[in-house]
Amino acid sequence: MRLVRAIWRFLMGVKDALALVLLLLFFGAIFLVLTASPNPKIANGGALYLKFSGGIVEQPAEAQPVDFLSGAGPPAVGQTRLRDLIRALEAAADDDRVKAVAMDLDGFTGGGQAAMADVGAALDDVRAAHKRVLAYAGSYGDDAYQLAAHADEVWLDPLGTVLPIGPGGSQLYYKGLMDKLGIEAKVYRVGAFKSAVEPFTRDDQSPEARAANQQLADALWRDWQADVAKARPKAQIAAYVNDLAGGKPPADFARAAVASGLVDHIGDRVAFGQRVAAIVGPGDKRTAGDFKRIDLDAWTDANEPPKRGPAIGVVTIAGDIVDGRSPPGTAGGDTISELLLKALAEKNLKALVVRIDSPGGSVSGSDRIRDAILEARRRGLPIVASMGSVAASGGYWVSTASDYVLAEPSTITGSIGVFGLLPTFKGSLAKLGMGADGVRATPLSGEPDPLQGTTPQVDALMQAGVDQIYARFTGLVAQARHLPVARVDEIAQGHVWEGSTAKTLGLIDGFGDLDDAIAEAAKRAHLDPESVHPVYIEREPSWALRFLRDAMDQRSDSSGDSSAWSALVTRPDALLARALADARTVLSGPVMQVRCLSCPPSAPPAPARTSMTRLAEALLP
Repeated sequence: MRLVRAIWRFLMGVKDALALVLLLLFFGAIFLVLTASPNPKIANGGALYLKFSGGIVEQPAEAQPVDFLSGAGPPAVGQTRLRDLIRALEAAADDDRVKAVAMDLDGFTGGGQAAMADVGAALDDVRAAHKRVLAYAGSYGDDAYQLAAHADEVWLDPLGTVLPIGPGGSQLYYKGLMDKLGIEAKVYRVGAFKSAVEPFTRDDQSPEARAANQQLADALWRDWQADVAKARPKAQIAAYVNDLAGGKPPADFARAAVASGLVDHIGDRVAFGQRVAAIVGPGDKRTAGDFKRIDLDAWTDANEPPKRGPAIGVVTIAGDIVDGRSPPGTAGGDTISELLLKALAEKNLKALVVRIDSPGGSVSGSDRIRDAILEARRRGLPIVASMGSVAASGGYWVSTASDYVLAEPSTITGSIGVFGLLPTFKGSLAKLGMGADGVRATPLSGEPDPLQGTTPQVDALMQAGVDQIYARFTGLVAQARHLPVARVDEIAQGHVWEGSTAKTLGLIDGFGDLDDAIAEAAKRAHLDPESVHPVYIEREPSWALRFLRDAMDQRSDSSGDSSAWSALVTRPDALLARALADARTVLSGPVMQVRCLSCPPSAPPAPARTSMTRLAEALLP
């Protein structure tokens, strides 16, 4: 009977495997048919419709099967890749099928000040091609209005408002709670401004951290106002913000925004759609407010970048830098290193651009990525670093392997410092009436000991390790930037700078976006920038995941409550969630880290994961 059961299980396994293969082939055939079919909406033309249901990111998070099985949709559904958006706008400027660009910013969650400036410049190019750009939202926050300011017409819901609040805000400090719980954080650091560990050692900001953070917030706010003023000269942004902050709110927020030149029209989504329809024509649905539209995804797929001429490699370091392998959206040291080394071996690259949008993280992960970039240099390739919204700590460490560094005026960079953190629980055990004891062959046996606390010998070793890594960090910066080590130490100390100041200090070479970096790399390879094409070195999603994404894309025209007041109410939740996530990242990460926690996140928050998603994650491997 055992033999019969074994044969039966084998046959059932073969049957299941064949069924799975046939199912995958079936879905693959459908995917190929759908992707091969011409899109009638593009052929008929209309308005390029930018309906955001999340944020703009450098590299979208990779979809997981559990997201599809739970019905929640993949994280990437709420994330728009920055370079795809810019390429779509560049194509729209030159294509007669696109009559206008319509932005619905109701569900927009932001994406970093430098990224907004890049998208704004692309919108300006569309307007320069004599095409209308229109923006609508129930309310506008900082990032949304920075985009809307580049539109010909800014529409606002009658119950909405423009509410720019500027960078900054509070963060949690855990010292008092840790004292109550008997937890001691042993901290090892270099840099007067390396404030990442302060939440575990203080109840508030140190004077050094406060001064540095205030300087950064003021600089970013100046850059934001300058970008808005240049794009929309009639907007009286300073006076408007002063009135809101002065304790005398207007009787009608929407009309106050119109009176201050921030908004052109007050109307709901139907009125906005009717205005767009008047420019590009009514849509097929023939419902109120419908207009001829071209969806962003379809337009992006129809305008793939050309692949002619010499190849310039572009490798992206986005999100936290971690050890080992990781999916897109997080910079795994092994993952990026392996992808880059494989591309160097298999592709005939003439130069390399390193695109960075990361607050740093693991020391070893950062150095592993840098070593792979150095392999490109050893092969004779020019290296250009391109900094996005955030390129600090480990993100700056990676940039030291390049020949030339481009950033944006509002790029957050620097944070050249190192810290180590070890929590110990001797006091916690004492509060519970517990103790810890044991034997050791040497004074270092069992160290670092989280139960009895660290010894002076271990503390000395840990601090020496931090000092050594800091010396290496400053040495790499000094060598890359052709500065004396003493000068680097002066401008390092964990201090965070915005791009304009970083250029003055010599930490970057110039200003420019990703396209500028590719052009610079081509010139350094003695090539015509107009003749090259970028090769993006990253892991592409499988066709099965792309099919599931396209089949289950749940973007809709309804955005829920997007009022400014809703944003203000949910802001504390977002700050608390980020503070707790930062604490978990620091405590669960490697002991030695080059991370900037005073920097804004490199990517906006992903859409909330539903209870169904969490249940599926618990049940599925």
